[in-house]
Amino acid sequence: MNYPGWRIASTFLAACVMLPVICVLYLALQPSGDIWTHLIETTLIVYIKNSIILMIGVGLLALLVGVTTAWLITMCQFTGRAFFEWFLLFPLSIPAYVIAYAYTDVLEYSGIVQEALRSTFGWEKADYWFPEIRSLGGAIFVMGLVLYPYIYLLARSAFLEQSVNVLEASRVLGRGPWATFFTISLRAARPAIVVGLSLVLLETLNDYGTVSFFAVPTLTAGLIDVWLGFGSLAAGAQIASLALVFVTVVLLVEQMSRRKQRY
Repeated sequence: MNYPGWRIASTFLAACVMLPVICVLYLALQPSGDIWTHLIETTLIVYIKNSIILMIGVGLLALLVGVTTAWLITMCQFTGRAFFEWFLLFPLSIPAYVIAYAYTDVLEYSGIVQEALRSTFGWEKADYWFPEIRSLGGAIFVMGLVLYPYIYLLARSAFLEQSVNVLEASRVLGRGPWATFFTISLRAARPAIVVGLSLVLLETLNDYGTVSFFAVPTLTAGLIDVWLGFGSLAAGAQIASLALVFVTVVLLVEQMSRRKQRY
């Protein structure tokens, strides 16, 4: 049945959702002076490169941790399984920049880990190498460990829906546990995993607190710097529009991954 009220309500809600995007695109069309030219000549390439590296690194780490933990929790029996089943969701309740503060306090030069190494082995600063937590690699590490629950939740749900009989049939037909996982379980769960990965990539792209704390220039950090530092809302909107292109690409890839899905 056709109800005009539902059509009006849905149109209104869709307009409310699209309004911020429309405003950003409108502001991006406003003149920004020489700021955009200055960005192209100086830092814009750095923003784009770091954003891409960050998304790839966080996506791979979240994929590894999320799929592995989901499989272990779903298919294996071990002490503490019921505890870890819910404990693995906790990173979603803590902002990424708070986790960044915690890891930095523990792993920086004056942190407990490096102090323990120096006191144990009698090392000085020049005697050993330790990864710099406040770096692009540190941001990938922290954000990957914060955002993996998106993949863990969806992958675990997909693994729970799989029939154990199919996995047992695969084993009877001669496939080992690893081959069964990669050819049966992982392929069946792929649509859910791709959706979770898409959420991770979008969260990575829009994060500001963590990349700002680690001094990693990304598109989001550049947007804030241009907006507040140069006082140009139009230039900031133009960078935001560039970030929207990344969002569109991620969503299109996710949609294409389900193009041939039949069930």
